[in-house]
Amino acid sequence: MKIVVVGDVLLDVDIDGEATRLCPDAPVPVVDVSNVRRRAGGAGLVARMLAGDGHSVTLLTVLADDDAALHLERALEGITVVAGASGAPTPVKTRVRAEGHSVVRFDEGCASPPPPVVSPAMLHALKRAAVIVVADYGRGLASNVELRAVLAELAGRIPIVWDPHRAGAPPVPGVAVVTPNLAEARTFARSFALAAGKAEGDGGPEALARALREQWQSNAVMVTMGSHGAMLVHDEGQPGLAIPAPKTTVTDPCGAGDRLAASLAVHLMEGHTLDVAAVVAVREAASFLRHGGVGGMAGEPKPVKLHGRYTDALALARNVREAGGIVVATGGCFDLLHAGHTRALAAARSLGDCLIVCLNSDDSVRRIKGPERPILNQGDRTELLLALEFVDAVMVFDEDTPEACLAALQPDLWVKGGDYDVTQLPETALVESWGGRCTTVPYHPSRSTTDLADALSRVS
Repeated sequence: MKIVVVGDVLLDVDIDGEATRLCPDAPVPVVDVSNVRRRAGGAGLVARMLAGDGHSVTLLTVLADDDAALHLERALEGITVVAGASGAPTPVKTRVRAEGHSVVRFDEGCASPPPPVVSPAMLHALKRAAVIVVADYGRGLASNVELRAVLAELAGRIPIVWDPHRAGAPPVPGVAVVTPNLAEARTFARSFALAAGKAEGDGGPEALARALREQWQSNAVMVTMGSHGAMLVHDEGQPGLAIPAPKTTVTDPCGAGDRLAASLAVHLMEGHTLDVAAVVAVREAASFLRHGGVGGMAGEPKPVKLHGRYTDALALARNVREAGGIVVATGGCFDLLHAGHTRALAAARSLGDCLIVCLNSDDSVRRIKGPERPILNQGDRTELLLALEFVDAVMVFDEDTPEACLAALQPDLWVKGGDYDVTQLPETALVESWGGRCTTVPYHPSRSTTDLADALSRVS
């Protein structure tokens, strides 16, 4: 499926080197340049991230006719770019860094131009999207009337993630989620309050998100707060969802918001709920920063690599979490493994970096299913599950519910089949107590262990 990124592109230039002495005619460091790197910024960075993850991406933007635009075109090789004329110089942001620390930044051509013209080809490409990311960097593209009309029409049909800018255009009504950072949220709320002649209200993240959601008429607002995670508000009368961020050492925060918006779009396109998409996106943004941010994109963080099958599920969960990965768990009896099981397990594994199956013991199955069950003992069931490439560990529990098992594992995501209502699960409150979320994967009817056992009894 096609992801379309809409927005302003910038040319980011990183000049790296060493500073071992001061300039003789002024008390400033002399940087001996060792490397100059040019890359796409703004909406171009979002598109580059998604393409690097293997997704089919189209970038809708405007480009200038200058040398910087030629560098941008090279940086965007391999990405489908549908571009109009910007009518303004390419904005260039140049960072000078010594031993990885920023010394100074130069901005060129960054004054806000009038809204550019949008071509029919750009509008046609937009209508073919399965999900859209609007990366507004205040250069005017998101203000174009024709573009906004098409976005407003599509907002009711496909997910749109809108990453706003203080100098940019407001989101069109009905977008799936708007993702301001805390400073931006306060600026927007202050502007709305002044325009309405009102005093500024409570500036807490949840209150800000609610006020902005009402003002923008969006389905949700997700206020990001750096190392403090994010606050997601999307249901009237329901408390906001506070999403903690994994602890990480950040050397370069650049690109975290772009990574989060890109991740949200992918997980919404795949059909996950906004709550789950938001939790996963926060963790993926943290992992991106842990691996150096944009400076580390040559070695973009990949899914955590697992070697062999773990017999110690607790050790696996700890190792994946420490590496910045996402721990996914699911549970059940898994007696007579069938296609419905394997499809659900594969879908669950796709949500994170490891999948741990919490497996009912033989005694537990007998209490739940009756004295004739299980058909296969727990040793055989464990062996069959571990033979599946998408199962990384199995943890057997003897209780009637997996709550003790979950309390020990503390997974980021607890996954059940679509025939369950996660709001009614007894373990939901427990999982949410440490910042985890419960979600479902598609249920496949007419595939069940009971039906399979009945069919086998007739054959015998």
